[in-house]
Amino acid sequence: MRLLLIVIVALVALIQYPLWMGRGGWFSVWDMQAQVTDQRMINEGLTSRNKALAAEVEDLRSGTEASEERARSELSMMRQGEVFVQILPPGVKPPELKPTVKPGAKPTPPPAAKPQQR
Repeated sequence: MRLLLIVIVALVALIQYPLWMGRGGWFSVWDMQAQVTDQRMINEGLTSRNKALAAEVEDLRSGTEASEERARSELSMMRQGEVFVQILPPGVKPPELKPTVKPGAKPTPPPAAKPQQR
């Protein structure tokens, strides 16, 4: 009787092993579910990025505002008649300006510094 009980317990253990540990068992299913969840989150992020890029492409194709804005920000271009103003943070030394000379014109000396009156 005792031998029969040991054989039955061993057979039940052998049947349970593929269910829990084997290929397609519960542990591998749980791992795959975690991988699917992670991949879905990655796909959602990529989908939103693709939608944003598609909207930007459509905006570049249909109108001039997006290309103009890109030219202003990335290429530092301006329209004719616009004035470029740059505000420097405190403590930053402003860049030195080089005088521009037109061909055939006499260069003008820089203005002398006026003494301050108190």
